[in-house]
Amino acid sequence: MSDFDLLVLGSGPGGQRAAIAAAKLGRKVGIVDRRDMIGGVCINTGTIPSKTMREAVLYLTGLNQRELYGQSYRVKDDITVADLGMRTQHVIGRETDVVRSQLARNRVTVLPGTGRFLEPHTIGIAGSGDREQKVTAERIVVATGTRPARPDTVDFDDRTIIDSDGIINMDRIPETMVVVGAGVIGIEYASMFAALGTKVTVVERRERMLEFCDLEIVEALKYHLRDLAVTFRFRESVASVERMPNGAITVLESGKRIPADTVMYSAGRQGMTDDLCLEAAGLTADRRGRIEVDDDYRTAVPHIYAVGDVIGFPSLAATSMEQGRLAAHHACGEPVSDISETQPIGIYTIPEISFVGRTEDALTEAKVPFEVGVSRYRELARGQIIGDSYGMLKLLVSPEDRRLLGVHVFGTGATELVHIGQTVMGCGGTIDYLVNAVFNYPTLAESYKVAALDAMNKMRHIARLSG
Repeated sequence: MSDFDLLVLGSGPGGQRAAIAAAKLGRKVGIVDRRDMIGGVCINTGTIPSKTMREAVLYLTGLNQRELYGQSYRVKDDITVADLGMRTQHVIGRETDVVRSQLARNRVTVLPGTGRFLEPHTIGIAGSGDREQKVTAERIVVATGTRPARPDTVDFDDRTIIDSDGIINMDRIPETMVVVGAGVIGIEYASMFAALGTKVTVVERRERMLEFCDLEIVEALKYHLRDLAVTFRFRESVASVERMPNGAITVLESGKRIPADTVMYSAGRQGMTDDLCLEAAGLTADRRGRIEVDDDYRTAVPHIYAVGDVIGFPSLAATSMEQGRLAAHHACGEPVSDISETQPIGIYTIPEISFVGRTEDALTEAKVPFEVGVSRYRELARGQIIGDSYGMLKLLVSPEDRRLLGVHVFGTGATELVHIGQTVMGCGGTIDYLVNAVFNYPTLAESYKVAALDAMNKMRHIARLSG
């Protein structure tokens, strides 16, 4: 007899959901993680701290109110790291308590320490004591997550040259900063520090940032970041970073030298599989530390599953949760439907971006015809009330059957608004529903009706010319 029916390595969003789902199916479940990392990277160093910091920045700088009260408006003149950290630590503490409570309520055994494979069904757990605890399980779920990738050529000191994990340990808000990498994490932090008044330079080797997003939306974000004094260096690569007594100089391959108080690397993520001893279970990871899985999240060893960031794209807390639930159901032999194809992407920049479905570029490349319907916040009463004159919502619509092909939102509440479009798409609905629906007034949600009418009017005009 095994000690557990299901054992989960890692208590982040994927691991936590896998453990609770299996427990609700009546299985004996254990979860392994360090005492100081309950909730995983998501709660302790990643998603929750960065999004909480963003809210603190927006509130303390008064940035969202300047449209109404003037460009000099601020809630607090001298914002410190302590101001940002106080709110962040409060939320982390509360969220950790929630996770612990949920695991206890569902009778999931928490095993403090770090786990590694000793055999395919046996895990060794190194805790605070000298002896390694051995536990066995019928099924195992690997949900160890990722850490920031650190290039070997860069001498990180976690003070002047840092990665995204080092942000919450900063002792002051820098006057100048270089962000290397214009991916999601890099741009989110670039926008936050720019809002705080830091002069930010973003270095990106590709031609544009956030290549998977709608080009018009990205251009709108870039305009706003430039308005916050962000400088972009596209098609540029970093040759070296030279640490100085009071900062660092980033040397680009083109010869440019950029001085800054702080350099933050955002060079992707590395799967935390180094210490798992995967070979003892008959598994391997790729050079980025990621584990390959099938459609049911099973690895090459049938009783071992992997979920979350450790399996790669899309590496989002939201999708990790669903992967964990589906893996647990499959491991327990319980029927479950596949993960939905209409998964939203949320990017918590200032202002934020969110979308679901396909982009204009993707549809054009696939030779799929579409019509565009646009609504701008400045034309909505709620947009005027909250002082958001730049936000927009864009619908991509099939002219053949009026189905929604994509929804792209930029501005206040984008990550909340997108779910209306996601629901319509998931139910196979058309823009007829949005045209005929009654939305509360004044709301940002009525932007769906305005955009749907815009698309409908364009298609009606084409039909009239064609007829």
